[in-house]
Amino acid sequence: MKLLKATYKLLFVLLVVSFASCNDYLTELNENPNGVNPEDVNPNLMLPKIISQTGTEYLKESFNSSTAGVMQYVQLSGWGNSLNKYTWNGTEAWDKQYGILRNAKHLYNRAGDEDMEFHQAVATVIRVFNFGYITDSWGDAPYSAAVNSQEGGQEDLFPAFDSQEEIYRGIIEELKTANTLLSKTTGEYVGMDGNADFIYGGDPEKWRKMANSLMLRYYMRVSEKLPDYAKEGIEEIISNPNQYPIFTSSDDDATMSFIGSSTDDSWPSNTTYDVSQDEYTRIQLCAGFRDVLVDYNDPRIAVWFNEVKVPIKLSDKYDEADVIVDGIRYVHVDSLEALNYVVYNRDTWVDDINAEKTLIDTMNYAGMPIASSTGDGSGWNLNPDKVQGGPNVHNSALDDKYKAASGDMLRARLISYSEVCFILAEAAQKGWNVGSQQTWYEEGIRASFEVWGVSADYDTYIVGEGVAYDGTQEQIMTQKWIANWTAAHESWCDWKRTGYPVLTVGPKGLRDAMPLRKKYPADEIARNNANYAVAREGLVETSFTATDGKDSAWSKFWLLQGTNKPY
Repeated sequence: MKLLKATYKLLFVLLVVSFASCNDYLTELNENPNGVNPEDVNPNLMLPKIISQTGTEYLKESFNSSTAGVMQYVQLSGWGNSLNKYTWNGTEAWDKQYGILRNAKHLYNRAGDEDMEFHQAVATVIRVFNFGYITDSWGDAPYSAAVNSQEGGQEDLFPAFDSQEEIYRGIIEELKTANTLLSKTTGEYVGMDGNADFIYGGDPEKWRKMANSLMLRYYMRVSEKLPDYAKEGIEEIISNPNQYPIFTSSDDDATMSFIGSSTDDSWPSNTTYDVSQDEYTRIQLCAGFRDVLVDYNDPRIAVWFNEVKVPIKLSDKYDEADVIVDGIRYVHVDSLEALNYVVYNRDTWVDDINAEKTLIDTMNYAGMPIASSTGDGSGWNLNPDKVQGGPNVHNSALDDKYKAASGDMLRARLISYSEVCFILAEAAQKGWNVGSQQTWYEEGIRASFEVWGVSADYDTYIVGEGVAYDGTQEQIMTQKWIANWTAAHESWCDWKRTGYPVLTVGPKGLRDAMPLRKKYPADEIARNNANYAVAREGLVETSFTATDGKDSAWSKFWLLQGTNKPY
């Protein structure tokens, strides 16, 4: 199976190379005799590319990029300003997403030529996922006229930006179309090759569940702005399970595994192809995430992170102010003031840093606070080997499994059953007719525990302090945030519309608030300025926009305007 999937990837690379020549008058000159004619390409050769690109790009954003820092899952010990200190300056482009969308459109058209409805449906779901990511991140964006440049009209070469509301409504309708296309049995589809499908192996029922589960995601996304529309949509799905099947177990999760045969198809922090191990060692546990996991005695922390190699403890056992004995670093309790040290406290650490104190973290799982340093973060917690991007024996690194190029738990997680459960718990909390809030909340946690191999701890965890059901939205969103480890982009979207989980802003960040959106890419501003200018005027500045103007990472797009969320 892996060999076949690798073969599909290799063939598609050749296909993409053959696409490089796009000017009509150069077509014959640039024709590659070893390439695949785009007009004749088998859709089974195209499917792996749009799936692998989508999964890889989403994982990179959600595991070790800017939103993973803002949502306080991780911090970086080096080269991490945009992650640690949210210095978002418009350098993040959407070209990769629009590139995937161009390929998805070509797949859809070729599949239509060959009457391959399954491939058309998958292309639609992938298209929706990427447009959803774009509008979630930037706001208004080219949608209805996007990826039409081959049509050659002025409106195609310089597409207008659709409003965010139009995009959300549009992608929900597209998912309804996908649901219909996927309503047949496997044997009724033409030309389907399960080896080309990295997610579900060619199972149309699984893709149908994914489409409808994504529909739940986007209905909930607009629930503050369009509550009646969202309520009607979610209740219709839940009341018609035969017409709108959704995820019913973790076996339905839309995840993409990695082949591990090269840098391009391996887990991003792997040390197999990064012999320097920089990508692995510089990703370290953030104190914000750690605090909650430790408070709840959450067993998933041991699945995701290592304990510190050399713990720091306060003691009066030794005369020295600071000494390592038997693998433990002891700081004398009476030396704290003289050394200007203060033990990390989740309630006072910001004030302590502002008072120019040196924080020390004495927990076995130690975490670097967000935006806690003006430097590169490598010196956090008295690190004796202060090297930018290097390891820190006094801070928790990723679990060793994240060194591997591939593995059962090393997956890009596009949407999960656990997420669906929390969506429905939130819908129930709003009073919508979707079932029991407590049942969905507890099922969301149970599903996450199952995925991460800690089901044996569920019964104890679910009755623990802070976890035992209390009926609040904050509790639902906090547990959803925990379960979304490696899916930080979705947590960011939830936080923006609800304000949960409650996050502390680091004192060394670019602003005294977390970013709400990405600034429009510089390339788009340059080549499509007139339409960009219209979209920019639809943004609303906040008190944290400062001198950025409307196109700021701290401005509000339509989804957040008038909601007082998250600030």
